[in-house]
Amino acid sequence: MAAKDEQHSPLHILFFPFLAHGHLIPIADMAALFASRGVRCTILTTPVNAAIIRSAVDRANDASLGTDCPAIDISVVPFPDVGLPPGVENGTALTSPGDRLKFFQAAEQLREPFDRFLADHHPDAVVSDSFFHWSADSAAEHGVPRLGFLGSSLFAGSCSDSMLRNNPLETAPDDPDAMVSLPGLPHRVQLRRSQMVDPVKRPDLWELHQRVNAADQKSFGEVLNSFHELEPDYVEHYQTTLGRRAWLVGPVALANMDMAGRGASALSPDADSCMRWLDAKQPGSVVYVSFGTLISFSPAELRELARGLDLSGKNFVWVVGRAGPDSSEWMPEGFADLIARGDRGFIVRGWAPQMLILNHPALGGFITHCGWNSTLESVSAGVPMVTWPRFADQFNNEKLIVEVLKVGVSIGTKDFGSGIETHEVIRGEVIAESIQRLIGNGEESNAIQKKAKDLSVEARRAVENGGSSYNDVGRLMDELMARRSRVKVGEDKPTNYGI
Repeated sequence: MAAKDEQHSPLHILFFPFLAHGHLIPIADMAALFASRGVRCTILTTPVNAAIIRSAVDRANDASLGTDCPAIDISVVPFPDVGLPPGVENGTALTSPGDRLKFFQAAEQLREPFDRFLADHHPDAVVSDSFFHWSADSAAEHGVPRLGFLGSSLFAGSCSDSMLRNNPLETAPDDPDAMVSLPGLPHRVQLRRSQMVDPVKRPDLWELHQRVNAADQKSFGEVLNSFHELEPDYVEHYQTTLGRRAWLVGPVALANMDMAGRGASALSPDADSCMRWLDAKQPGSVVYVSFGTLISFSPAELRELARGLDLSGKNFVWVVGRAGPDSSEWMPEGFADLIARGDRGFIVRGWAPQMLILNHPALGGFITHCGWNSTLESVSAGVPMVTWPRFADQFNNEKLIVEVLKVGVSIGTKDFGSGIETHEVIRGEVIAESIQRLIGNGEESNAIQKKAKDLSVEARRAVENGGSSYNDVGRLMDELMARRSRVKVGEDKPTNYGI
């Protein structure tokens, strides 16, 4: 292709998601968003993970037929052989620390096909999951601008930066309940010691955080699934105080044409019945319960959650896709009859159409683990939250939801741990009280509900033509196109990101 033709060809962005639903789904949504703006998008992943996003990609491509928008391509590479059973290519399939170690070894070995793609295709940019911290060096070696994507909020990113810079646990009392301040943030943020990553007890995780943070800081910049109006103080803090280049392009889920099937090769057989059940409920009367794809509960936790839903007196939809134990191990007496009657409760086994459920008029609240995808989907739908964080960025997101945005009620979890570790059992009475505070007629509930509805309006406005996220997508495209022009005429070395 002649240089002149190359200048007028669409931008080509490679998307390289980590191998877990919470990372794959927003990347597929983001690719659909950029493709709708005329960008040629390729997603690089392994066979099992390609199947997870295939439906969303196909639906986006179908929507682009008859337009000038390029189709999204999925480039499939083999999953490295590290001794895991066939088909175990995604974080949801891991059941032991040993499997987790092998899984991360496999993720490291994806560097070879990643390097090969960059050498063969030389895209204009790569949006690489921040967990692939080595991709920053790989992209630099090939002269390709790398944009980090951690899939979290600016607030959580700012908290993580403060933690890594200051290590406040070093001088904090050695008491799990000690309140630890994160310095240098726009708001006063305090976490219990037990809710934070301890570099002494978890040096492996601390080192991973350091590598991720360092790689993102030396990259061309970062793209975030958020929007300016959601966390304006942290946009300013991130970009001005911390000096980090960031483009906010979300909520990316609003770009998806497949609200039902996104993130799954097959929906739960309960999905259609669930939607019909919701149709029969009063507006704002149902609480939705889901904890994502990586979290499992002990039988004791499940029993108390069931008790809490019963004691609350509220209608509920409960997704128990990864409940684990057989229901006979945890279901309290009378709960099966409650579900069987179908008047107050509905259980979904398998993959639920979360976006459709959250946007149903019957929804009044969401009990969530505070994963960022679920959080932003709830914000977009105008549904307030009962927060139940477990690990990763979830305790930081809880602070944003409850204390900064004021669109949620904390259930009071205290202990940070992975999806396969045991946790403190929250009593059913506490769960019921939290639900009632969220879905009620009191002053607190009304204020939370109103704020949630207001944020929903802002979220949808952000992605519309002229909105803040729409404009950030355009600014990033313009900058990448300008960089391409400089490189072609020799004004910029390929490895100079212009920072």
